Amino acid sequence: MIPTPASMPSIKKVCITGPECTGKSDLSAFLAAHYQTPWVAEYARAYLGKLNHPYQQNDLTKIAHGQVRLEDEWASDANRVLICDTNLLTIKIWSDYKYGSCDAEILRQLQSRTYDLYVLCFIDVPWENDPQREHPDKRQHFWDIYKNEVTKTGVPYVEVSGSRDARRQKAVEAIDRLLATYPNG
Repeated sequence: MIPTPASMPSIKKVCITGPECTGKSDLSAFLAAHYQTPWVAEYARAYLGKLNHPYQQNDLTKIAHGQVRLEDEWASDANRVLICDTNLLTIKIWSDYKYGSCDAEILRQLQSRTYDLYVLCFIDVPWENDPQREHPDKRQHFWDIYKNEVTKTGVPYVEVSGSRDARRQKAVEAIDRLLATYPNG
């Protein structure tokens, strides 16, 4: 039997988000190891790595499907908390920026997904070139968008910045507070 959300134990979902090249994957891997739980990698990286053409707006909907599928698959193996290296909010931000709109299906999915905490990564990490990264000159612009979008969700969030250790410590403190609120979750 495939577990349904109603039959799964209560887990808390934490989304690590922020502009490109802000240490999200590194932080996600650390947090998953720290809490001995799986983390949901960013589906877009694998998807875009296999494309033999520049991505189009309809590719973002396919990426959204993959991200949601991975999240749902890993949720059943989570140990009290599931760490998500991004979510559909990132896809919405990119679609709005690049195409001026976002597919209604992505917006519906985004509204139906619940998270318990956002960890918003600041842009003070040095930029590293990567073929999938697009805007090294627009980091502040995207930071402002991410902060606005995360704030609009109404979900609690914590901003992390500074050294790798400082980011990790602040994220762990926020997740510990979240888990303390739900001791049986």
